[in-house]
Amino acid sequence: MSLPMTTTHPLQALQAGHLLRPVRASSRRSSSWDRTGANHDWVSVGAGETVTLLEHDGPGCITHFYAAMIMPRITDYRDAIVRCYWEGSSVPSVEVPLGDFFGLSHARIRQFSSQMMAVNPGYGPSHGLNCYFPMPFAEHALITLENRGTETLGGPHGALWFHVDYDVYAEPLPDETLHFHAQFRQELTTEAIGDTPNQTLHDAVNLTGEHNYVALETEGRGHMVGLHLQVHNKGGGWYGEGDDMVFIDDATWPPSIHGTGTEEIFGGGACPNVEYASAYTGFHMIESPDFSGLTGMYRWYVHDPLRFERNIRWTIEHGHANNFANGYASVAYWYQDPIATRQPTLPSRADLLPPLDDRHQDLYERMIATARRARENGDSLGLLRFDELGSAFYRGEWDKTEHLLGTFA
Repeated sequence: MSLPMTTTHPLQALQAGHLLRPVRASSRRSSSWDRTGANHDWVSVGAGETVTLLEHDGPGCITHFYAAMIMPRITDYRDAIVRCYWEGSSVPSVEVPLGDFFGLSHARIRQFSSQMMAVNPGYGPSHGLNCYFPMPFAEHALITLENRGTETLGGPHGALWFHVDYDVYAEPLPDETLHFHAQFRQELTTEAIGDTPNQTLHDAVNLTGEHNYVALETEGRGHMVGLHLQVHNKGGGWYGEGDDMVFIDDATWPPSIHGTGTEEIFGGGACPNVEYASAYTGFHMIESPDFSGLTGMYRWYVHDPLRFERNIRWTIEHGHANNFANGYASVAYWYQDPIATRQPTLPSRADLLPPLDDRHQDLYERMIATARRARENGDSLGLLRFDELGSAFYRGEWDKTEHLLGTFA
């Protein structure tokens, strides 16, 4: 007996077929536009101040979050703290430094395009930060930005541009809708286990995961959808023999998910020493081809979310069997129900400051002075060359920045 075949119109099979059908929603934007009608389309966030980026009552979903500054201090990307509160909760579901949230590793600029995050170029010292994770809310949404720094965000311009694009709905959200969360964690120097630390290949074993770096720990029902991991490789050598170990729904040993090395998590071949970025995986920051210094990587678990019914604990070894003493920082992204009622305490401002060359403040001040001179003198060629200078500085290429500043003398 043959079963009847269900047919659909070919339009419904198109990749963007959802755009061809109406939905009961209306689009909105909260932004930094100038309410006077002038062109000062930014907000100024002074030292110690907190501003509201979005507040809305009723059901809806954030679809795009954008932020940009011109010639900020590098530390601004760590001093600015994004917090998202859903449904009137007093506990932020998102509490992450601005740069880290958008994928900036160690507050350094790396331009990259991926499915969920993008850092796009502007004029040398300016970059556009974009997030495309959907963030639904049933009754209330509040997004704030705090400046924990000692000066106004945005350097000499003192300006932050932002967009929060969202849809509002005529109908309530489905009952089982999960809420978006993001959690920042940091360990300034991990404890090296063993008598000979920072050894890429050695014979130690790890059969507990006890000393692993923890990027996410939460209780509820949902799925992890992303990870932005940063390593300050202080010991040198390849630290990436560290495996990911994910403990789901009260798992002890062995973990629910056990990997085979750090680069595998982020889609790379063995020991990547050149930067790459793709739709769902990237080693988008590699400061040195010998693996020393600063690195950053991302993994979006969009097609393969890590699902949990009661709890999840995402961990990774720092080197095989936790043999490396390195700095680790991370942002984990996930959806869950109910809304999380606790987050790890955000590190102090001093502990959040990124690793910086001793010259960086002097180079920053000279860069600002150079830009002002070129502008005051009407030096259009100099301003074009300044684009390369700004790019080098925000990438943390200090020697190149020093050299380029010398060409303006």
